[in-house]
Amino acid sequence: MKKLFTLVILWASVGHFALSQNLDEYLVKAAENNPELKAYYNEYLAAAEIGNQVSLPNPELQIGFFFRPMERFMGNQQADIRLMQMFPWFGMLKAQESEANQMALARYQLFLDAKNNLFYRVKTTWYALAELEHEIRITEENLEILRKYERMALIRFESASTSSASPSTAPMASSSSSSVSAGSGGMNTMGNQSQGMANQTKSSAMASPDAMGSTGPGMTDVLRIRLQINTLENELELLKANKIPLQVELNKLMNSPREAQLSNPEPLIPFLMNLEKQAILDSISANNPMLAMYDAELLALESQKKMAKLDGRPMLGAGVNYMPFQPRIEDGMSMGGKDMIMPMVTVTLPIYRKKTTAKIKEAELRQEAVQFNKENTLNQLEIGWAKAFRDLEDANRKVRLFEQQLELANQNLSLLLTAYATNGEDFEEVLRAQQLILDYEFSKIKAITRQYTSLAMLDMLSATGIQPYSK
Repeated sequence: MKKLFTLVILWASVGHFALSQNLDEYLVKAAENNPELKAYYNEYLAAAEIGNQVSLPNPELQIGFFFRPMERFMGNQQADIRLMQMFPWFGMLKAQESEANQMALARYQLFLDAKNNLFYRVKTTWYALAELEHEIRITEENLEILRKYERMALIRFESASTSSASPSTAPMASSSSSSVSAGSGGMNTMGNQSQGMANQTKSSAMASPDAMGSTGPGMTDVLRIRLQINTLENELELLKANKIPLQVELNKLMNSPREAQLSNPEPLIPFLMNLEKQAILDSISANNPMLAMYDAELLALESQKKMAKLDGRPMLGAGVNYMPFQPRIEDGMSMGGKDMIMPMVTVTLPIYRKKTTAKIKEAELRQEAVQFNKENTLNQLEIGWAKAFRDLEDANRKVRLFEQQLELANQNLSLLLTAYATNGEDFEEVLRAQQLILDYEFSKIKAITRQYTSLAMLDMLSATGIQPYSK
């Protein structure tokens, strides 16, 4: 198994682009510990041992004893001992060894395909975790922004309530409102200005039944934003819950305990491709393990066809017959007693040609079947290549689109915040603009993840490291 570990560690460190050290380590760990991959490798090792089993037929030794010596002219024969070694026709052993080696190579290609599939699953699971981590971070940031909006709305509501309840305090409320309006051009300024009054106004507005029962526009804004905060908090909990099955899946791919600690992935960065479509398609045709497996099977079947033809040739045998004799006394004289050694040669007569013809036909039909399977697999690989490139190009377009949309949406939100700070209008539009920014952020994250998963698919199909470069 050390050979397995050496090979897959090499492939893990060279055969894909570097995203993070953590992903590299997890790929190596999965290659070393995944039980399915170990099973494929052991099947390859078992198939490789078949080639070592090719040898001459075992020699045959026949020994016969006479309970009563056989009287012969040479004396009394005590036993008959024969040793025979059969030899297949010239080239048979070489054809058998070639067939075994090609079948072992086919098993090895299956192992490589399983390794590529395992790496793809590890990568896509890691990318999904990175996407969730980024979405959780964005959601938490948006919750903080919404809470700043809530404090601002509470300040405005408190100011409006105080102004309507006591005319004598109107100048103070007006002064507070003007202070908020003048400094609300951005979210950070808005939060800093409202921080000092938030503890007083928020507690009074939430604790007072009369305040909660008010029908003023300020309280409507507070209720709207609290509805949105509750929804976003629920979505945040769902995002955190979605991490658990992904963490379990990644741990199990590495054959680790399901609750083993994993590193938090860094946010994925958009990239651009540095390879042409046709180059990747050529790499798929040249390097995909499944195509190589079919090539090995074709060569193995060619050896089987050759073996079938040679099986129709005679087998030669060479041996020796040894007959020990004891002297026999006749008329008082010792007769014979000299042992006899007789060389022997045998030849099989393959006169039944139907069997040989059927074996040759079987090998030819199997070759045609494998050729059709290879052609179908190549077609499926080209379909996968086309879909992966479509997804990658679509993800590239969407990343650019959402970057532009986010820039425009942030400009729109800035204008709406300025208008609300000035005259207290269009707060619902502020919330809509903020939700739109959140949606665009999520969409951009998903598009970036789709970039990486599409590239991982192309990497798996081509069985080569595809190197992107970042924007």
